[in-house]
Amino acid sequence: MQSFGFSLRPLALVVAGLLLVPVTQAQQAATTPPVRQPAAPGPATDLVLEAAQIAINACKADGGQRIAVSVVDSKGVLKLLLAADGASPRGVSSSTAKAITALKYQQATQQLHQDKNLAAEIAKDSNLNARPGGVLLQANGEIIGALGIGGGKTDHACAEAGVAAIQGRLKKVG
Repeated sequence: MQSFGFSLRPLALVVAGLLLVPVTQAQQAATTPPVRQPAAPGPATDLVLEAAQIAINACKADGGQRIAVSVVDSKGVLKLLLAADGASPRGVSSSTAKAITALKYQQATQQLHQDKNLAAEIAKDSNLNARPGGVLLQANGEIIGALGIGGGKTDHACAEAGVAAIQGRLKKVG
């Protein structure tokens, strides 16, 4: 074996140590749990499910309308989507857009729809919908989410029927 006048052993240990650093960091990253963001305040799931079922039944009783119901929490996160049998894809997407719109503008979409200039401005955003059917969910005067109905002819009335059934029991959770 040829002698270089110095030992390669320390160099080998340094190289081995450098090779282990990425593995150790990757292992640490894999075992460190992600920081959990706190949940946004919103309505209780059991109550919004009840409201959605009541709204679907109200629209079904009013001419056999097959609607979809979406509920978002106070940050606009979809909490519930329930579609009646035979609901259209457009009804499903518009229910979510109406809930988000009501929350964003902090009023029912029926009111927004009456302001033609504002409704035209809202219509430019494909994620929003100012047609009637989006209503706010409130507990103790605080907005905790919104419910949207899509796919029917009387979306606003069906939304109100669902919310009216649970309004007295709504509380902020999360």
